Amino acid sequence: MSFTQELRRQADGIFQAIFDHPFVKGIAEGNLEREQLIHYVKQDFEYLNAYTRIYGIAISKSTSREEIAAFNEQISFILHSEVHPHQNFCAAAGVTYEELQGYPLAPSAHHYIRHMLTVAHEGSLGEIMAVLLPCPWTYLEIGCKLLNEVKPDASHPFYDWISFYGNRGEDATAKFRDRVDVWAASAMSAERERMREHFMLSCQLEYMFWDMAYKQEEWPVPLQAAVL
Repeated sequence: MSFTQELRRQADGIFQAIFDHPFVKGIAEGNLEREQLIHYVKQDFEYLNAYTRIYGIAISKSTSREEIAAFNEQISFILHSEVHPHQNFCAAAGVTYEELQGYPLAPSAHHYIRHMLTVAHEGSLGEIMAVLLPCPWTYLEIGCKLLNEVKPDASHPFYDWISFYGNRGEDATAKFRDRVDVWAASAMSAERERMREHFMLSCQLEYMFWDMAYKQEEWPVPLQAAVL
């Protein structure tokens, strides 16, 4: 069993909880509330901005052009392709994508981003890859599961979202996993354990991100506007 296969087995309970989360169920059933979609897009826009910056840090720690090219490809994917599922949610909510950009982070999104940034600045390249892996892996499995179970057609309100993640294919995630496995194979046991811990916490935070969007999570004490 490879390192990432072990990670997936250990995280199976979290993956299953994500599949069963009411926001993911709402995507399948096409019945999410407008404000839930809006909250998700606001937070995911900022999350993906941070994700691209972390890829940039990974590039700075890369030692080969192959590694640089792989991370650069993922930056391009986020900037130019992953706007498409956001557009689907925006259309369903009756807003434009531009309207939902530049909002403050909710607590769970803030926690997730700071977790990844801390690992990116303090950890090895292998640790960075491990902390990033749950995002594409869980979305791939969600997309494939919904495609197979819901079998949506163009009349489904979230057809584009489901098709985007379900049809992206396993190649990109498989390559990501392969890089993690190669790194883990030559890493000392202490580093492999840190990689495992980073991966598992990111999986937990993936669940919390869905929960944040579903509950429209905000900070418990609203900030007062500045008085000029």
